[in-house]
Parts: sequence; C-alpha cells; structure tokens
Amino acid sequence: MKRDDVVSYLDDYLRIQAIEDSANNGLQVEGGDGVGRLAFAVDAGLAAFEGAKAAGAQMLIVHHGLFWGKPVMVTGIHRQRLGALFGAGISLYAVHLPLDFHHEVGNNATLARWLDLADVTAFGDYKGQPSGVVGQLPEVVSLDEFVSGLERILGGPVVKVWPFGATSVRRVGIISGGGGSFADQAAAAGVDVYLTGEMNHNVYHEAKELGLSVVYGGHYATETAGLKALADHLGAHFGLNTIFLDLPTGA
Repeated sequence: MKRDDVVSYLDDYLRIQAIEDSANNGLQVEGGDGVGRLAFAVDAGLAAFEGAKAAGAQMLIVHHGLFWGKPVMVTGIHRQRLGALFGAGISLYAVHLPLDFHHEVGNNATLARWLDLADVTAFGDYKGQPSGVVGQLPEVVSLDEFVSGLERILGGPVVKVWPFGATSVRRVGIISGGGGSFADQAAAAGVDVYLTGEMNHNVYHEAKELGLSVVYGGHYATETAGLKALADHLGAHFGLNTIFLDLPTGA
C-alpha cells in the first residue's frame, strides 16, 4: 500500500498534533512510495535500520526517533544513520509521547492490559495531557508477587524496587519510560505501587518520604509495550506484515 496512506492514518490515530512534545513526531525520513512490511523498534539507530533492512521492511516505526526539535548537523553517526535509511529506501516514522499516552495502543494502556488491570483510568498531568493510568489488579498480591509477575510479563528482571510503601498491592499506577519525576502524582492518585521505567536519583528521597513503593521495570522494557500493540493494530487494520526488532539496552 502507499506510504502516505499509512502515515496519514498514523498521524490521525495517534493524534500527534494534539500532544505537546520535545520530539518531532511523524514521518522523519521519507523512503519509498510503497509499504508491504512494517518494522518496529524502540530506538532509532543503525542496529534498528539494519534489522529493518534485513527483515525486508519498507517502513520502520520507532518510539525514540532521530529528531528532537533542534537542528542536527548531518555529520558523524547522524550522517551514517541517515545514509543507511536512504540507501535502503526505508521510511522512518517516530512517535514519542503520543504513543505513551494513547488510550488503546499506548505504552501505559498496554502495560495495564498485560497486568490484567481493571477499572483503568487516567491520572496525573503533563502539559495538559494525562501522564499515566491507574487500575486494580484482579486480587491483592504481595509486592514480591507483583514484581515476579511483572518480570514474567516483561521477559526479564526489573531494574530496581524501592519498597517504601504498601507491602500488599492492588492499586497500580503506570507511567512508562522516564516517569520517575511523576512519583508525587502517583502518590496523589492513591496507588499501592508505582510502575515506571527508568530510575531517577532525585526521586529516591521523595518516594521514601511519600511512603510510595516504586518498581522500575526498565525504560526499554516498558516502552516495548506500545510498539507491539501498535504493530498488532496496524497488521489487522491494513493487512500488512509486521516485525518487532528486539534491541534491548539494559536500561
């Protein structure tokens, strides 16, 4: 199908114009006119570009793109990266906060589904947009049981647990990726545990003083969720073949 039809659908479905972001969301690099296979990766980089090429994809959709609002000189690794895309004729589409926040395929919403949360609602605020979701586990579990279940879902160990709050968990708040600075908003939402991605040194004492248990699932791991959900959605909507390129960073 036509590249521009896929791009137009993504722009509308993900509401990229409605959400203020430091990233340049949308089509960042224009490749060939046609798309038969879509590749997905968390981060834009040579490994993802080479993986997309090897997989026979004509478009790569990433969460962390190449352009973040400021002009970038086309030198060094940036030149190499763009050269790889141009050489392969691959289009690059990036979607940052609109994918975190999306109510169906967003990172937060998808993590909530993976955890089988019920009564999921939005909480918090980021520049006029709800920053996270909160919901109820099917039953009360211990914090250790919650962490073990999360590790099974994410396919690997969590980065860190700060057990500063409840030892019994039912109400879970989620902000994927670098959501450490929203600990106060999670505490205000009355969660038993706050799940986010990346540790933030400055939040340690705040979380401790708030009496908030925080589980850091990993920036990378928590942000695979939305891309996988988006891949399923686009595959079903357009009948396109999709592939997720798993390139973990350990962070």
